[in-house]
Amino acid sequence: MDVPGAVPLSLAAGVVHLDEPEAVFDAMVDGWARQQKSRLLGDATVAARVALVRRFTAFAGSHPWRWTAGDVEDFTMSLMSGDGRLAPSTIRGHHLSLKLFCDYLLDGRYDWVSQCETRFGEIPSQVCHDFNTAVHLVEYEGRPERRPFTYDELQTLFDYLDERVDRIARSGRKGALAALRDAQMIKTAYAFGLRRRELCFLDVADLRPNASMPQWGTYGALHVRYGKSSRGSAPRRRTVLAVPEFDWVIDGLRQWVEEARPLLAPGGRGELWLTERRQRVATKTMDRRFAFLRHGAGLSADLTLHCLRHSYVTHLIEFGYPERFVTEQVGHSYASTTAIYTSVSNDFKTKTLQAALQRVYRSAEHPEEM
Repeated sequence: MDVPGAVPLSLAAGVVHLDEPEAVFDAMVDGWARQQKSRLLGDATVAARVALVRRFTAFAGSHPWRWTAGDVEDFTMSLMSGDGRLAPSTIRGHHLSLKLFCDYLLDGRYDWVSQCETRFGEIPSQVCHDFNTAVHLVEYEGRPERRPFTYDELQTLFDYLDERVDRIARSGRKGALAALRDAQMIKTAYAFGLRRRELCFLDVADLRPNASMPQWGTYGALHVRYGKSSRGSAPRRRTVLAVPEFDWVIDGLRQWVEEARPLLAPGGRGELWLTERRQRVATKTMDRRFAFLRHGAGLSADLTLHCLRHSYVTHLIEFGYPERFVTEQVGHSYASTTAIYTSVSNDFKTKTLQAALQRVYRSAEHPEEM
């Protein structure tokens, strides 16, 4: 059998193992990893799933052909207890990984059932079913504390970023360029509604003009090449247009690209956001930087970098942009996903209600204008 992940490709025939159960288990995991990679899944995804299977095996204290549904239930309870309690979406993802592994073992094309029966007199079974795994009941399972920034919070954050750049520059200490870069990255994330990875993987070549606003030069749009992918597909691409409500970001981008970035002597490097060592700013580094800056601005720890994306969607809706335009801007496949991000402010709701009241009651009082 030459199917990726089949027994002959994972377990050598005619070999006597000192620890046969462990050797067979290792071959199962290696075979499953090979099968996952044949689906073009990313290395990080495959590694995380394999690590989970090994973690569950250690927790259950038995190999897959002896797993029971009760092992899954006990494992779930352990994930839900203590200070390290996992989010429902994370637990559901763990359940899915275990279910996929069991499906792989039970698939006759891979021959693991007959191998286990011949070697151990037992066979694996599907231990994840509808009654012991998490169900996806709501569209959004994020923490309730996570929300869009208010306008005041955005102003506080941006004022702190600008003040920090000026303070470091006046002091003469090293770090003014890095502070300017961090400030512009955060403002760009908000003004274009970018995900963390999309932001960090921008190149100078991704800065594009907007034919409707030639005065913006090459800063009227961003070509996102590393959008969120799914099921082993390549990263999705899209072009995000600058909108007039956020035109203040244009001057900041121009200052960074034309004045500040050249001071780092980038040479032939094309990354938009460079460190002092002329390397691309990593996504994890950006998370740490944002947390540090958010704390310095005195804002809640529940406000993450991704909350800026939620703010972008919310504010575009409040500005009156059509839902379809907003969906295209943020790279969602469905408008329902965009709706999850939207959390219009009380001020917007009040203005909308006032407009409706005026429209209805003014029409009733002045029917001749109808």
